[in-house]
Amino acid sequence: MFIMKTKTVTKLFKKVCLFSLALLSFSAIAQEEEKKWFDNFSVNGSVDGYFRYNFGAQNDNSTAPATSFANQSGFALGMANLIVGYEGEKVGFVADLVFGPRGEDAVFLSDGSSQIVNQLYAYWNVTESFKLTFGNFNTFLGYEVISPTGNFNYSTSYMFSYGPFSHTGLKADFTLSDKWSAMVAIMNPTDYTENNPFDTYIFGAQVGYAVDNGSAYLNFRYGNEGEPGLVGPTFQVDLTTGWDLTENFYLGLNTTYLTTEDQGDADASGFYGVALYPQLKTSDNFSLGLRGEYFSVFNGGLVDVIGLDGEGDGNVIAATLTGSYDIGDLTLKPELRLDSTSEDFFADNDGDLTKSLSSFVLGAIYKF
Repeated sequence: MFIMKTKTVTKLFKKVCLFSLALLSFSAIAQEEEKKWFDNFSVNGSVDGYFRYNFGAQNDNSTAPATSFANQSGFALGMANLIVGYEGEKVGFVADLVFGPRGEDAVFLSDGSSQIVNQLYAYWNVTESFKLTFGNFNTFLGYEVISPTGNFNYSTSYMFSYGPFSHTGLKADFTLSDKWSAMVAIMNPTDYTENNPFDTYIFGAQVGYAVDNGSAYLNFRYGNEGEPGLVGPTFQVDLTTGWDLTENFYLGLNTTYLTTEDQGDADASGFYGVALYPQLKTSDNFSLGLRGEYFSVFNGGLVDVIGLDGEGDGNVIAATLTGSYDIGDLTLKPELRLDSTSEDFFADNDGDLTKSLSSFVLGAIYKF
């Protein structure tokens, strides 16, 4: 009887153990599936602010380089950026929200609640080499981007400031090989991200080449950016490339050319420019980078950006030396900038116009 009781207890113990293991396995599988489901979602972003000071010029908001974002005097706000995304096997979305002055400047043609929308798009991976994106997305042209986390320099270039910021439309990305890619798009007029008030469209295209130590992208856009009959078609070609020449030295290059046809008998107007971005990593936490930019306007292609002569021509050379120091997820970016124009443009301390402006910026960026 003792033996039978022992066998019964042993069998019962085995059943309990097997049930417990099955329960634990089911729980582990459920947790694993739940984790994988949540892993498809991502939340990240940044906050930033800065201090800017002019040397030998008035420190008010009227005296600053005519480039985007870091152009206020004293202590100033950048933006808070919140990006929520879902990346499924075939489909996904990105909702990129911005709050603050930098965000307002980035979505300047929006109104109402859409003032906080920087990007809002859905995508479909049709095949492994073919992807469709529909909605509002940041531009594919140029070297610099809206988010301060994506740029080495805190202040921005002239080419970035007067190129497109964002587009709304449909684009198709193609993976041609391990190294080559292509993209074509049809979009609203540039920066009209909420709707299309003109019944005209912009066509975009890109050819890309990328390997482990660098990449190069040749970008195009063409179309009527305003009311037909009042504004002629705009054409822009842009080359963006960057390479790790050594383990600690990087060199980037951006060059662009934009022209808009005149609706009358006048010559086309526009601008062109080139910028070099050498960067040296001196330690795990500190890097030093220079942006040297030449930017030229012809036939009044832009106004109130740099000084122009009587024929509407002018140019500027801008040199920006930036340090980047990482403290965990916080990055401090002190920079010295010198802008020198071909015509008098900047006001000195006496209010007289001069051809140059020296300034200092300290940017602080926290990313999460």
